[in-house]
Amino acid sequence: MTEPATEAVNAAMEAEFRLLDPAVRSTPALLAQLLHPDYGEFGTSGRLWNRASILAGLQSHDAPAPRPITASRMQGVQLAPDVVHLTFDTESGGHRAHRSSIWRLTGGEWLLYFHQGTRFTEAEADAPSPTVAE
Repeated sequence: MTEPATEAVNAAMEAEFRLLDPAVRSTPALLAQLLHPDYGEFGTSGRLWNRASILAGLQSHDAPAPRPITASRMQGVQLAPDVVHLTFDTESGGHRAHRSSIWRLTGGEWLLYFHQGTRFTEAEADAPSPTVAE
């Protein structure tokens, strides 16, 4: 049974959608407002990122312009009064990824604490889920 979205889940989703906006992702000051000081990420490339490396990458002279991202199937659950877990899929430039984000309420703002992206293909998206042996 799916729990109804809470105010916290809705706030985290709104913040996630801001983060997916290319204008936010291309502006270090705007991005910094959404990242927790202890932010960490396992990128779809397998690379490990932290807040400093993400912001430095945006400021490098050879940083590519962020592509538009389409998000789908976003859902969330409030794990604690100050923690929300979101899962969703994205598509950008022909690449698809399953995504998982942990948002923490910090200083009255929902900040992205952890993110992981895992690439998948259309064939994998349509494959039936494996069953767990009992």
